[in-house]
Amino acid sequence: MNRLFRSVLGLFAAPRLNVREDYAKVRRFQQHVAALSGPRYRPVYRQTAADVGTHRIPVRVFQPKEKRRDEVLLFFHGGGWVTGDIESYTPACATMADLTGCVVASVDYRLAPEHPFPAGLEDCFNVARLVLEDPQRAGIASAANVVLVGDSAGGNLAAAVSLMLRERGHRGASRQVLLYPVTHWDHDPATSPFASVRHHGEDYRLTSMEVQDYFDLYVPDHQQRRNHLVAPLMAPDLSGQPKTLLITAELDLLCDEGEAYGEALAEAGSEVRFHRVDGALHGFIALPRFSRSLREAYEVVNAFLDEDSDEDSTVAGRPGGSSRPGRQDAP
Repeated sequence: MNRLFRSVLGLFAAPRLNVREDYAKVRRFQQHVAALSGPRYRPVYRQTAADVGTHRIPVRVFQPKEKRRDEVLLFFHGGGWVTGDIESYTPACATMADLTGCVVASVDYRLAPEHPFPAGLEDCFNVARLVLEDPQRAGIASAANVVLVGDSAGGNLAAAVSLMLRERGHRGASRQVLLYPVTHWDHDPATSPFASVRHHGEDYRLTSMEVQDYFDLYVPDHQQRRNHLVAPLMAPDLSGQPKTLLITAELDLLCDEGEAYGEALAEAGSEVRFHRVDGALHGFIALPRFSRSLREAYEVVNAFLDEDSDEDSTVAGRPGGSSRPGRQDAP
């Protein structure tokens, strides 16, 4: 990437935050922005909840302007497990519904630090379990129509939910879409095994320090961060996982670890499609609908959804590099 392009992109860098001190301010800002756009999106969704014992987990269901598919996208939002909610992600979920033609169900899981690991993950797991075990009750024709989707920390949660469903003996989703997910525990440029952490950990949309701050709030116990339900790349067994679409952003410090997780899934026998969005920053799924990065990503998502989930096809190769035998890039 040339210096001029890098300088221009630097203008879009997020303000540097001390996440551990400022997370409450970030939440208030997100809620304020959502309130400003709320009337535009309110007609397209309805509010419901999943009841787990005495605990209610809010779920917001978005209807597309034109329903073109039977799939229901069960969505876990990003925000470092600390910020973000169904309010702040309403514009992104409305866009997701319209551009895929699918119903989108957004889960309002509990956030750290008030509710550290595994509280938010258990919320996501319980909603997924209920929907997959009794889809008709949720208004879904078949469990095969349920697709797990998550971005950033939400991609981490989607991956972890898939692992939990298999480990606890429940029916799993047949497909998952992981958007620039967190899959590893180490984001220190001095020790991380991933080049993207060193190349992009101080620039643009998300920094290494911010990710480490999020981890401090989500998983205060450093030893527990190597738990595979925190860092899916640490899982000793990745067999039996869903057909996966792995979308990464070229200029994101999480790029390499996301693709490494896809490689690990493929080596364990899962069918994986990769797509790296060139020139994209972390969090592009929340950009306006005219954004090139967002449009490109949804073209790939739609192609993935149109594939027969039961087809016996080859596994995709790592984007941006040479393909191994028997692998191909996402359509």
